Amino acid sequence: MQFLQPLMLWSFLLMPLVVVGYVWLLRRKRQQVVSFSAVSWILQNIETPSAWRRHVPPALLLVAMGLLLLAAARPVARVTLPADYMTLVMALDVSRSMLAEDVEPSRIKAAQKAAKDFLQDLPPNIRVGIVSFAANAQVVQHVTPQREELVNAIDRFQLQRGTATGSGLLMALATLRPEAKLDLESVLYPSGQNVGGAGGDPNNSARSLDGKPMENERKPEPPGSFKGGAIVLLTDGRRTAGPDPLWAAQKAADLGVRVYTVGFGTPNGFIPGFEGSSFYAQVDEESLKAVAKITEAEYFKAASANDLKKVYEHLSNQFTLEKRDTEISSLLAGAALLLMLLAFALSALWFRMGPAGPQQAFRRA
Repeated sequence: MQFLQPLMLWSFLLMPLVVVGYVWLLRRKRQQVVSFSAVSWILQNIETPSAWRRHVPPALLLVAMGLLLLAAARPVARVTLPADYMTLVMALDVSRSMLAEDVEPSRIKAAQKAAKDFLQDLPPNIRVGIVSFAANAQVVQHVTPQREELVNAIDRFQLQRGTATGSGLLMALATLRPEAKLDLESVLYPSGQNVGGAGGDPNNSARSLDGKPMENERKPEPPGSFKGGAIVLLTDGRRTAGPDPLWAAQKAADLGVRVYTVGFGTPNGFIPGFEGSSFYAQVDEESLKAVAKITEAEYFKAASANDLKKVYEHLSNQFTLEKRDTEISSLLAGAALLLMLLAFALSALWFRMGPAGPQQAFRRA
């Protein structure tokens, strides 16, 4: 637990003084009792509360005081609360390496099934968009709450050459935060091939790929601070085209977006006889771990269809419930108020004077 006003903790020194004062008052009260011949008779005819009851209300008030002093220090605790994520963008690898059959029946089939199951398990208030990437990236389904449209988009995947992990991440980022107005053309398309026929600066793309800021630069946000959504990036290989995924991850971090990465496949992923050649398809775990670390998210390794299902189940819980640092001063103040009300209620219940109180006793005498 942390405190926003730690100096207020010194106020707890008042607690021992209050206890000492209470004990002093009790002793002083005993010393001031006046001897009276009828006192013993009165005590026998009046129902007096148990000795321990007289100390309960003051004890409750003392605890309430401690809670108020603690609340004044503004404590911050990590609690589990409903997540604020409302939009999730999935960036899925559709490169030819997904044909590998080290995951039955194949990587692409297993990934499609796990992704569709994941979508069905998500809360209905979470909207989802889907981006696919191979040599380049494209939005295959814009953000929507309709699960059927998302499932159909996954079923339409077409495998292509190349693996542009950075392009997929940037496209997902632009889909999640369109208000950031990322300049994707200068990064995703080479000079002279920009969409819309716009002429490109041959040095502009190079500067972007080298990791320097793109146009429309904005003040960086704290990593992981964006609570409106997140990105899940799944790939089974390593980058062969497009911008560096670590630079793309930094762009996501500057926008406060978390990127949860999933490395899918085994080290023995192998595609024999594909287009006249054979090759191994191995996951670039180091890059994926770095992307997750830069954006303050998590990396997951899935070597089988069952592993991938468990990863998606974990992510589903991650987007439903989130651990975050939250100030709990109001909770402590509320607990203190309840204790004070309880103390007053017990005091009124245990120490009220009934019909047969002292006056009635004296009259009967």
